[in-house]
Amino acid sequence: MKRYEITKFGLDELAIVETDVPVPAEGEVQIRFRAASVNYRDIMIASGTYNPRMKLPAVPFSDAAGEVTAVGTGSKWEVGDRVSPIFIQGWHEGEPDAIKSRTALGAGANVRGVLSEYGVFPEDSIVRIPAHLSFEEAATLPCAAVTAWNALIASGKLKPGETVLTLGTGGVSIFAIQFAKAFGAKVIATTSSAEKTAKLRALGADEVINYRERADWDAGVLELTEKKGVDHVVEVGGAGTLARSINAVKVGGHVAMIGALDRTGEFNHVPIFMKSIRVQGIFVGSRQMFEDMNRAIETNGLRPVIDRTFEFDEVPGAVKYMESGAHFGKIVVKI
Repeated sequence: MKRYEITKFGLDELAIVETDVPVPAEGEVQIRFRAASVNYRDIMIASGTYNPRMKLPAVPFSDAAGEVTAVGTGSKWEVGDRVSPIFIQGWHEGEPDAIKSRTALGAGANVRGVLSEYGVFPEDSIVRIPAHLSFEEAATLPCAAVTAWNALIASGKLKPGETVLTLGTGGVSIFAIQFAKAFGAKVIATTSSAEKTAKLRALGADEVINYRERADWDAGVLELTEKKGVDHVVEVGGAGTLARSINAVKVGGHVAMIGALDRTGEFNHVPIFMKSIRVQGIFVGSRQMFEDMNRAIETNGLRPVIDRTFEFDEVPGAVKYMESGAHFGKIVVKI
């Protein structure tokens, strides 16, 4: 079979290698992957900024979907089942901990990723994908969608009628809009262009602020909420946007801290306690969250937004396209 490996850091260093097809032992399943999707984390891992001391060689990417092609003795899965591995292989339910967090896919030689024709995984660390989704659509779910679900539903306890602020048009933000609207919430989104503004409105965003035209977008959010602020912020920017997100959230509000795309700027923590804000770090989610989310996706007939699909031999181009920030939604690789 073919798979990608990181043997040295650099986006141009991603290379296809040939190796034996892995065979499942007892309690494991073999998956023939049909599609994978790109996350910003994959750029960081491949470039060496995620963990410069990561053990190599490593198989990159954490998100994929495919079909079961072989099972270990006594497995609950059957050949032909359509599945995805969960992002954090050891986190099945309950709260995260240090041991579970070290089992995230695609971050080193010890936890191989999914950018491969075949993979073998513990049978308790995969989920059935929604029946109405293609493999390409389902491949977008394990990281970005589960993160958005955890941020708003599992951690955020989103209620109908509440207001959600999303930043940009990456995968997590787009899924957050879809989930928020499915739960009867109002959405204020930010973006950088008129083209993306139109797409966000078509997706269901109630209000859109172009941060290129209005740098003080947090003040714009306050104006749209009668100076009260939003109930929830899906914060994917990091240090460069966190201060404005905290300004835009209401007293007693919730900021789901997810990304670190913008590491510039300084941060003043005083408003957190002055406004009694809950800032919750979100590192994807558990298998239980994934399964709950998939049921909601099926019930509501939701479909992931795919910006562009690349072929298997075009992975370096897919990663560079993610790095450009031009995408709207998810970037997928066919396998």
